[in-house]
Amino acid sequence: MSDARDTIEWGTSRTEGDTHTLHWVLRLRHPVAEVWAAVATPEGLPGWLAAADVLEPRLGGAVTLRWLNHEDPAAAAHSGRVTAWDPDVVAEYTIDLHGRCRFHLEPAGTGRSTLRFTNELVGDDSFRRDCLAGWHNHFEFLVDALDGRPKDWSTWSQDRWSELRRQYD
Repeated sequence: MSDARDTIEWGTSRTEGDTHTLHWVLRLRHPVAEVWAAVATPEGLPGWLAAADVLEPRLGGAVTLRWLNHEDPAAAAHSGRVTAWDPDVVAEYTIDLHGRCRFHLEPAGTGRSTLRFTNELVGDDSFRRDCLAGWHNHFEFLVDALDGRPKDWSTWSQDRWSELRRQYD
């Protein structure tokens, strides 16, 4: 895994009632088009996040993401809708488990981009911390995938997630 510390800022969260809004900023040394392909296409998503069993790339389109690090494939798939879509700028999926997941891309100089990610979800505080650690771990995989090293899910273990979970506590 690459050293993503300069690329991925620690996630922040804000809670109102049982709704949590998580936010990250990633400063990537890849152009917007490459990052878009990773976060908004069925070909790019499995390299760092989940298989896109269904992804209709349009506002209101169906989406089903299947997490590849889950032991039970039947419990790993989560469906919803594309709730915002502006190619090379915004991809937003609202899915049953993770709520609203928004990827906002901005150019940041020649061959670079900034990814602002927001996840709005409902759950208890433990679930909030699980998601902070989980997204952070997946963003490390994203950096590696963009560098030509997509995640080999057969090698996934909870070790790094557990370390991040303790840090987010």
